[in-house]
Amino acid sequence: MWLILGFVSAIFLGTYDIFKKTSLQNNAVIPVLFLSVVASSILLLPFLIVSHLGIKPFEDSIFYVPVVDFHTHIFIFTKAIIVLSSWLFAYFGVKHLPITIASPIKATQPIWTVVGAMFFFGERLNLYQSIGVGITLISFFLFSFNGKKENLSFRTNKWFVFIVLATLTGAISGLYDKYLMKQFDHMAVQVYYTFYQCLIMAIITLTLWYPTRKKSTPFQFRWSIVLISVFLVTADFVYFYGLTLPGSMISIMSTIRRAGVVIPFIYGVIVLKDGNLKNRGLYLLEVLAGMFFLYLGSK
Repeated sequence: MWLILGFVSAIFLGTYDIFKKTSLQNNAVIPVLFLSVVASSILLLPFLIVSHLGIKPFEDSIFYVPVVDFHTHIFIFTKAIIVLSSWLFAYFGVKHLPITIASPIKATQPIWTVVGAMFFFGERLNLYQSIGVGITLISFFLFSFNGKKENLSFRTNKWFVFIVLATLTGAISGLYDKYLMKQFDHMAVQVYYTFYQCLIMAIITLTLWYPTRKKSTPFQFRWSIVLISVFLVTADFVYFYGLTLPGSMISIMSTIRRAGVVIPFIYGVIVLKDGNLKNRGLYLLEVLAGMFFLYLGSK
């Protein structure tokens, strides 16, 4: 069951990437992120309200949001900071890079999660996992070398650096998820960290973007911003719930979840007409091959 939930999460996450790219096209990044988080909070608020009405059947459902103590809120607030850092890097990177470059690089995130698990949790890679990490690292560096031909190197393009930082901070978030799901309720984590994100982004928007809004890219509201929230909230719910099921493995779930990169890649080819697709498509296949070996090694 949890394996199926991983694939469902991947589909929603891949579609989320498309709406993120659509929302950011010639648009201000910070207010887009802020409004998407606000929309996510609005979507989750009814679950919190109903949970506090004392309705017995709802208390036994997977949508119930329990009351948590101050200690737990600290851990959840930390999750909000990590995720927002990753999103800010990702949103700026996705805005300025072709989606056929940004999405495959972001798709290497599970590999970094596995590498992090080796260092922080003492996990060891088996043969298949080692092959998967090796293939993905090679494809990642091939992306880097090929990017130099398109002015996408570390030295000449900061947005390339941003998408890499988004990937690394996203991997840190994945490692933290592994810890949180063992300690706390999945709905409590999702609902409260979303609310904390809303609060943090409100402060960032009012202090950093609003005073200088006339000097930067103008903001335009688009309904795709709301769809960002719909697909992300759904993807996260399925993902978090899947991690709570017996036998679920973070390495497999995170790998399958990132396989949704195929959806925005196809979108970039058909709709956005991104160029240099021969090399990018080859590197994408290498990324997927790496994740496949990681999946085999985690069975």
